[in-house]
Amino acid sequence: MKVRVTKKLSDSVIDVAIHTEFIKLQDFLKFCNAVESGGMAKNFILNEEVKVNGETCTQRGKKLRPGDTVTFMANTWRVTEPGS
Repeated sequence: MKVRVTKKLSDSVIDVAIHTEFIKLQDFLKFCNAVESGGMAKNFILNEEVKVNGETCTQRGKKLRPGDTVTFMANTWRVTEPGS
């Protein structure tokens, strides 16, 4: 059974500041409230529904650093440094 999550669609890029050198893709999706759990993030990533810097990514542990963008369900987030 597939579960679909709907989120408010945004036309602009949403900046999300991280306080570490990097954050893993699965954790980032939870951190920015794109998904409710790590299991949901895993399924969406493995089903090729997440893009990192414009390319489909199937690596849950992909390291995201400031400047990277994540696109999921018609929303785009940009990883930034604190205070950016």
